[in-house]
Amino acid sequence: PHRCSSTSEVIGQHSRTMFFHIPLERDLHIHPRHCGPSLLNQLRTQLHSEVEGSCSGRFGYVVTVTSVDNIGLGKVQEGTGFVVYPIKYRAIVFRPFKGEVLDAVVTQVSKMGLFAEAGPLNIFVSRHLIPADMEFDPNSTPPAFVSEDQSVRIAKDDEVRLKIVGTRVDAQEIFSIGSIKEDYLGLIS
Repeated sequence: PHRCSSTSEVIGQHSRTMFFHIPLERDLHIHPRHCGPSLLNQLRTQLHSEVEGSCSGRFGYVVTVTSVDNIGLGKVQEGTGFVVYPIKYRAIVFRPFKGEVLDAVVTQVSKMGLFAEAGPLNIFVSRHLIPADMEFDPNSTPPAFVSEDQSVRIAKDDEVRLKIVGTRVDAQEIFSIGSIKEDYLGLIS
């Protein structure tokens, strides 16, 4: 895996991959009942359950925690009794960038275009970014985009290869716009 020493290294490397191995930090709030002989195991378990599958707009989706590098001294929160531990860890994150090509599964087809998922990433492919020779067929079951010669049909649960043409990053989600209008993109058979 790629090892990064800083955030700028991650951002500067985006032309090679959409997966990064990066250092991250998080404060874990531990209930007092867990402060005992199994505290370290509880910290690791809670870290994995809280961060794996989550999304940070800045870094992307956390795929997996690879190592726990440092567990700082815990501080008791006044009023709650919870103990807050600062944790430094390394994780593999998924962060798509404009121009990247990836495979996705179609989840919905409508006259406006299609929606697809690549892991946790939702991608919309507008009707205008689908080849001109493909038309929406509302009468087919399930609804699909079909080529003029009927040789290509894109419906729900089909795999497509698409190119990311834009991304919108919120605090907790990344949404992308894709295209299948270029050579070598579209239905994967």
